[in-house]
This record gives sequence, structure tokens and C-alpha cells, in this order.
Amino acid sequence: MKLKFSKMHGLGNDFMVIDAINQSFNAEPRVIREWAERRTGIGFDQMLIVESSQTEKAEFRYRIFNADGGEVSQCGNGARCFTRFVRENGLTDLDIIPVETNTGLLELRVVDDSRVTVNMGVPQFDPALIPLATDYEQKQYVLRHEGEDIHFSALSIGNPHMVIEVDNVDTAMVGNLGEFFESHEFFPDRVNVGFIQIIDQKRFRLRVFERGVGETLACGSGACAAMVATCKLGKLDNQATASLRGGELNLQWQGDGKPVMMTGDTALTFEGEIEYE
Repeated sequence: MKLKFSKMHGLGNDFMVIDAINQSFNAEPRVIREWAERRTGIGFDQMLIVESSQTEKAEFRYRIFNADGGEVSQCGNGARCFTRFVRENGLTDLDIIPVETNTGLLELRVVDDSRVTVNMGVPQFDPALIPLATDYEQKQYVLRHEGEDIHFSALSIGNPHMVIEVDNVDTAMVGNLGEFFESHEFFPDRVNVGFIQIIDQKRFRLRVFERGVGETLACGSGACAAMVATCKLGKLDNQATASLRGGELNLQWQGDGKPVMMTGDTALTFEGEIEYE
């Protein structure tokens, strides 16, 4: 049979989006890996699937699969594209859309035809919730890489993040350090590795090596994690702009126990059909 899909992106972080309410689809890791290939498949960082909600509190179930076929719990850029997809495909006309994820409810708010604000939830710093292979919460942790101490913050924004401050993201060893720490034993569920360059109290630059994907042009949850971690260190205000290789995100965080709000653009690249058995 032919499966309909949309190809979308949020600041260059790109997705294959599938309506699994009105057509049958089973997210097999092998199929996802094949379709994620940029030379022989459709090509994407993540696959996003729209399913019927399993709770009355949500309009939809929002599922995310990385290019390696592994399911994850959070993707901020994807959440914005998910919002635009369900609206433009007539699945809802709501401006505020609660969706079910693996880690709870997520609130999506339509700003205009292309921009969406996502309530990314409350950041978690407890090592058991990130998770980390330690019992002791710290503002910054230290791990060794090729004889050098790497200082970093760690937290969860629905998925685990490591945040490293660098002088210049253009010269940061994103591939080297990202690959090394992504599967480090300190991170039992692997980790997204962010490299932040602080411009001033209200602006920063960021590159992110995403687990199961590699470096992407933008990472919404990574931008939120970097902003929160750096706020905790007193180096950023509670409203800041993240400048990523794919564009900019506007972020707000009112402090411990409060959710992070993220606003950014979305784009529809093309729509298509693919053979699927």
C-alpha cells in the first residue's frame, strides 16, 4: 500500500511526519532506518507519528523516533512541526493542543501560520530522573576526555542533556566529544551533547550532537536545556534567544519548578507517498 507523509523542518531539524490515525503504520526500527537514509531514502533526523490519544486529557499521542530507529520522549522542533501538521491536515482546529508523550502531557500553542510555542515541561535535575550514574546532584559535573577535564551541566527536558560551555561553537569538537559522551557509561540512557557559547545575558549560540542522530542544524530541547543550565549558573537571563545553525528560538524560564517555554518557526518541505507493507 502507499503511505502518505509530510516532510517538515524546524530551523533545519527535519522530520518525516505520519498520520497514523487515518492510515495504518507500525514504527519498525528497520523501516525507520531505511527511510532516514539521505541518499537512498527520504532523509530525516526524526520520524514523528500522530496517533490517537490513550487519555481523555490529550487530543493526540505524539511519538518520536530518531534516525537510528530508537524511540525518544521529547523533540521541541518536532513538537512545533507536529502542531502545524495536525492543524493543516484537518485533524484539529484548536489553538492550544494538549498531546500525550512518553513522559506526560505536552502543551502546544499556535502563534501564527508558521510559529508555535511549546510548553516543554519542568526541567529535572535529579540524577535518577535524567538519568546519571551518580547519586549526587551538582550544578556541574566533570568527566575526563583524552586527559582533559570536561566540566558540564546535566538535566532532563523530557530527554537527557549534557551542556558544555565553549569559547566558540565554530571551533568546538562537536563530533569528537559528542560521539564520545553520547554513549558514556555516566549516561545510562545515552545523552544529547550541547555546546553553548554565551554572547551576553540574553543571547547564546548553540550546537547539539543528538543521540542516535549526530549533529543537527537545531535541537529545541537542547536549546532549552542549555538555557536552563546556564541560567542556573547566573550567566543568562530568564528570557533568552538561542542562535542555532538553522535559525533562532525564543526561550523563557521562570526558575525551579517552572516549565520552559519555547517559540520558533516551522516549515513544510514537501508531501509524498511511499510504498509500505
